[in-house]
Amino acid sequence: MKRIPNQPQRAAGVSRGDIEQFRHAVRGTTPLAPPERVSHRERPPAVPVQSMLDAHEALSDSLRGPIPWEQSMETGEELTFLRDGLPRDTLRKLRRGHWAVQDEIDLHGLNRDQARVCLCEFLKACLKRKLRCLRIVHGKGLRSPRREPVLKGKMNQWLAQRDEVLAFCQAPDSAGGAGALLLLLKA
Repeated sequence: MKRIPNQPQRAAGVSRGDIEQFRHAVRGTTPLAPPERVSHRERPPAVPVQSMLDAHEALSDSLRGPIPWEQSMETGEELTFLRDGLPRDTLRKLRRGHWAVQDEIDLHGLNRDQARVCLCEFLKACLKRKLRCLRIVHGKGLRSPRREPVLKGKMNQWLAQRDEVLAFCQAPDSAGGAGALLLLLKA
């Protein structure tokens, strides 16, 4: 049976008289616009796997006990900077989370030039917003040509030159470890 456009098909058990009676009752009405909805299946709730892993790692670290700050400085691999005139206690407080991280930037996959531009823009925006404590993820250099952390070394140079930077240190393992820095800006 060929269907004629704009002619509703009769459902089984509905007579032509019923259809005509319905049309007479709704004569002069305007059809409602179809709802603008997209039908989709509900996604299952997200599982915060990384958060759970971070919490587990933090718990493991707390059971082992922290490495004294002075001892961690002796490895030579950890980036640290403290502006002249500030107490050494500032670095310990920064590493232990005395200041909450207010914003962060991830520089993974960027070359030196791109990373420097992004970092400068990020610091400028943070200063404008009067943020104090930041996290900078520079990566561990596992994908670089010689598997060396190129950006890590550059961070030391770039950040130490900026007057608004008071201090920075390697982030705790739960916040990126050797692949990230915690940074303290002037208030």
